[in-house]
Amino acid sequence: MRIAIAGTNRLAYWVAHYLADEGQHQFILLSRTPKPPLTARGWQVIIVDYSNQGNLIFNLAGIDVVVSTVLGSVQLSLIDAALDAGVERFIPADYGGSLSRRMPVDPLDRGQSAAISRLQQYESRGMAHTVFACGILYERFYPGGMRSANIGQNSGASEEGDYLANIRSMRSQIPYDASGRPAMISMTAAQDVGHFIVAALDLPQRPREFRMRGDRMNASDLVRVAEVIRGAGFERAQHNAGTLRDRLTLARSSHNEQETIRVHLLIATGEGRFDFDDANLNGLVDFTPIRFQDWLHTVWAGELS
Repeated sequence: MRIAIAGTNRLAYWVAHYLADEGQHQFILLSRTPKPPLTARGWQVIIVDYSNQGNLIFNLAGIDVVVSTVLGSVQLSLIDAALDAGVERFIPADYGGSLSRRMPVDPLDRGQSAAISRLQQYESRGMAHTVFACGILYERFYPGGMRSANIGQNSGASEEGDYLANIRSMRSQIPYDASGRPAMISMTAAQDVGHFIVAALDLPQRPREFRMRGDRMNASDLVRVAEVIRGAGFERAQHNAGTLRDRLTLARSSHNEQETIRVHLLIATGEGRFDFDDANLNGLVDFTPIRFQDWLHTVWAGELS
């Protein structure tokens, strides 16, 4: 099987890492610019022009599966080229909550819905697709935020403390669900997302959606894990749907786009967007993903010493 990984962010890196470690499939990475650190590892990096369909089709010739980590119009161009190149299966950059929990009008959408719609149209033309839902990435709690982890740098909420808990300042925002309980969250480390994707490539099952997680807990317990790591209690602000709507109104009135996205993330968490009962991929693979507390301790150990 030949795999093309679109993008060179940290998630793309982990997919490539596990493909190389497994050694059963050939792969290339598609990038708009040279990436010497990746080629130094012996990985093949192909420079592509996403605005040139002929260039994309040429570089996807002979590829069986595309794993995308790019978004927006770039991903749509990639989907179109993959179909024309005869790619059998497309894995879109839609690593978050389950599709079944997505709102019809999604304020957090960054082109994912358009990509899914395009892929559904192309199913009848022979190109299958699978979404890998992972809940919340642990990297939202990485020192320096997701931006420092080289993930979601243009998401508008990629800085340290942008989601739920600021480990450094020990402040937290805890969303509650409609029943008055702290919202449940499924979560996965980016490294394990890459591992799950590679492990699933050879499975006979090819559903429209695989769901995976490394851990599952409510928002209050998540903050409690962070408190254990810091050895002290956090400031806790508790939010229901009403208080979050008030915060959203204030953020919009002040034209604070980053705060608007942060509040939308909390609202989505309270609505159950990033949780699922059935992690249908976990039982099909032969590895154990890292637990959130272990991951958090590892990445913050050097910061807090």
